Amino acid sequence: MTTNSWTTDRPWRGMMVATALPLREDLSVDHDAYAEHVRWLIDNGCDGIVPNGSLGEYQTLTPQERAQLVRTAVEAAGDGARVMPGVSAYGSAEARRWAEQAAEAGCGSVLLLPPNAYRADERSVRAHYAEVARAGIPVVAYNNPIDTKVDLTPGLLARLHADGAIVAVKEFSGDVRRAYEIAELAPELDLLIGADDVLLELAAAGAVGWVAGYPNAFPATCAELYHAAVAGDLQTALPLYRSLHPLLRWDSKTEFVQSIKLSMDIVGRHGGPARPPRLALLGETEAAVRAATEKAVADGHH
Repeated sequence: MTTNSWTTDRPWRGMMVATALPLREDLSVDHDAYAEHVRWLIDNGCDGIVPNGSLGEYQTLTPQERAQLVRTAVEAAGDGARVMPGVSAYGSAEARRWAEQAAEAGCGSVLLLPPNAYRADERSVRAHYAEVARAGIPVVAYNNPIDTKVDLTPGLLARLHADGAIVAVKEFSGDVRRAYEIAELAPELDLLIGADDVLLELAAAGAVGWVAGYPNAFPATCAELYHAAVAGDLQTALPLYRSLHPLLRWDSKTEFVQSIKLSMDIVGRHGGPARPPRLALLGETEAAVRAATEKAVADGHH
């Protein structure tokens, strides 16, 4: 058993797909379509599912929708340990309640942003993670300083790990140099690839998982790429990475939700609309995503 594989005792490892949210034309959640999508992802080589993340438009969901998506994901995955819901919220008490709901549903772990309604200081960040960790389910930190304005630096991550508050980090800063500092300061903290377009770089630096976006459209090829990358098989990984990179980089752009949904539509999956304030892609942006997706299809990715 390799250390970068999904296991029941480390269920945040492996290729965990941050799932897009299937909406009907009236923007209501299509839970049946979501269940089918979860099953399809796992059948095509994905290790697990991350509902209610940024890609899942969690900020636009009602509490009822958010809770039901977790239950739907657990049932469709066939093993709750394969489900790592996003539990981010403005308040620590609310985030803890979402973590408790995930634990009650049988999930294996949860994904948590730092406080993101303001630029929280270190004391606030550590208190936030400590509060959610009291729910008793493993917590994976999500570092996205671009959007949250709160940076979980390698030193702060090491302190959160020493506090017993986190087991891993989804690293989305884009700074691949941090991987080595995190490993030095907190060698037992699991590093998860947090952005599709730095997959190969972070895999080479020792990442043991990938919280992924583009497997929503190309799960089988992304699984092949991930496993080759973490195994150090550059002969397989590098050509795949180069071929997919024009598409993967959209995961790090402001329009990532609409881009991945558009790609899903193009390959015959149900991407569909996004909830406001996100709007459909137009003009050059839409054309660029379409061209990158069509190129990936022409290159044989699926």
